[in-house]
Amino acid sequence: MAALIYFAYGSNMLGERLMRRCPSARMLSAARLDDFGLAFDKSGRDRSGKATILPVAGQAVFGVVFSLDPADRPALDAAEGRGRGYDCIEAIVVTPLDGGPPLGAMTYMAPPAYRDAALKPFDWYRGLVVAGAHQNALPADYRACLAATQAVADPDPSRPGRQEALQVLAAAGYASDGSFLG
Repeated sequence: MAALIYFAYGSNMLGERLMRRCPSARMLSAARLDDFGLAFDKSGRDRSGKATILPVAGQAVFGVVFSLDPADRPALDAAEGRGRGYDCIEAIVVTPLDGGPPLGAMTYMAPPAYRDAALKPFDWYRGLVVAGAHQNALPADYRACLAATQAVADPDPSRPGRQEALQVLAAAGYASDGSFLG
């Protein structure tokens, strides 16, 4: 069975995060998805904002293309909340930043019913996104925009998602805000 080609644009850009969910994940290329914008208004299970994409002519979302074993698909769908917050978009075309040919990939997008413009991401979630963008050498101006995204402190410091995020960030060499420690 052919590998699953997945475009990550949120916290899954950080390789260590995605590999905890999908052990077969292998980074192929940093890439750009044209005519889409990024928003942090997808309603997370913890009631914070998570990253999503939305069609916006003339804009671009940067992210990372990974190859996955199809056996990891159920774990990825579960982690992303497929059918409970994100829809799977099976056929997008991204442009690798290394100059390679366009790639067909799948990704996730929140439908309008799961978006709330009043939501903000938790600081640790933004940290995962910023760290993933740095790790994969996304354009500096894009990384700066991600880092400038308004975030809020998690009101539950013992939240398992927060604890896991901080462990992943530390293991990858990043601080909780996504800044590189090395």
